[in-house]
Amino acid sequence: MLTLLVALSDGEQHGYALIDHVEALTAGGVSLGPGTLYRTLQRLRVEELIVEVDADPAAERADRRAERRRRYAITEAGKAAAAKELRHLHALVTSEQAVRLLDEARPKE
Repeated sequence: MLTLLVALSDGEQHGYALIDHVEALTAGGVSLGPGTLYRTLQRLRVEELIVEVDADPAAERADRRAERRRRYAITEAGKAAAAKELRHLHALVTSEQAVRLLDEARPKE
């Protein structure tokens, strides 16, 4: 959920672009399938963290597939929720315990 909100903070996108964006943001660590993606997008819509936006008419004329693509944008509530979660995550990953765990898990040369 957080990764999708971060991806949408770059601007509105359609579902398959989001799959690629999430994979790039996570350096391949998260790979979303269509089912997971669209279930999560629906949940984010219900929670009003994202909205579905109307397709660009010029893009529709240029690419007939564009009219079938649903595009999504993050809402102000979504930005606030993502920022709050990122602050919590930042506090966690910079904690003494997390740093120690990362050091212990680092491959030895």
